[in-house]
Amino acid sequence: MHLVKRLEMMVDEPEMHKITKCLDKIGISNYTVIPNAHCKKNQEDGLAFTGLGNVYIISYCAEDQLKMVVESIKPILGKFGGNLYISDVMEVRSVKCVASL
Repeated sequence: MHLVKRLEMMVDEPEMHKITKCLDKIGISNYTVIPNAHCKKNQEDGLAFTGLGNVYIISYCAEDQLKMVVESIKPILGKFGGNLYISDVMEVRSVKCVASL
C-alpha cells in the first residue's frame, strides 16, 4: 500500500480530450472516463444545465506529479468550466492475477 492523490473531474464532454491529453503529457496514463455524467449545480439564478454532455474522469497520481496536474488542468477548467477534486487515498496493488492461478 502507498499514498497517492485521487483526481476526480467533472467537465463538459468537448473538453475531455484536452484534459486527458494533459494527463498523458504528465505521464498519467491510467484514468477512467465515464460518459453521460449528470450533475446539478446550485446557482443563485437557478439550476445550471449547459445542455452539453458531461464526463466524469477519475485518475490517480503521485504527490510529485500533483503540481503539474493542477497547473495543466486549471487553465482549462477556468476557461471552459468544470471541477477538479483532489484527495489522499491509499493504493493497493495486487501482483497476482486470478487468470494466472
